Amino acid sequence: MKRVAVFCGSREGTNKLYMQEAKKLGEQLAKHNIELVYGGAVVGLMGAVAEGVIENGGTVTGVIPKRLKMIEIAHEGLNQLHVVKDMHERKAMMAKLSDAFIALPGGVGTLEEWFEVFTWAQIGYHQKPCALLNTNGYYTPLVNLFDHMITEGFADPHYKENVIVEDNVNDLIKCLTT
Repeated sequence: MKRVAVFCGSREGTNKLYMQEAKKLGEQLAKHNIELVYGGAVVGLMGAVAEGVIENGGTVTGVIPKRLKMIEIAHEGLNQLHVVKDMHERKAMMAKLSDAFIALPGGVGTLEEWFEVFTWAQIGYHQKPCALLNTNGYYTPLVNLFDHMITEGFADPHYKENVIVEDNVNDLIKCLTT
């Protein structure tokens, strides 16, 4: 496990725990010599995870679309910042650069990015782990939706089995590195 893509919110959320856990994830990635690949912004959870890596001597690569460079405020302290044409290029580059994918709490953009790589895994485009950091039970409704999709016959059970869901950073890192 050399590089992990993290999809997460450009907002902080209403609970301080989200920012704390995002920064803790960054710290643990750096301590395990795992490089961070993320959306390139300095704000919200994106900024917190990047700062956690940077403050612990790790390597951070940002990938930000030109249009979002000013809106999400590109982080100037990264090892590399790729400014790409659009979201399609961002997702393709992040997928190419990464060995695994983690979603932290975020909005529909976070879900859209994570679901795309999760779908690619389902149809065999890659065999990279896809994980959800379930901070404060944030992704519990989504996990319940997976169960509902299976019950209603719209998904096979093994797809859910391929999703790593952990409530804390240390357990998630352990799952990805063993």
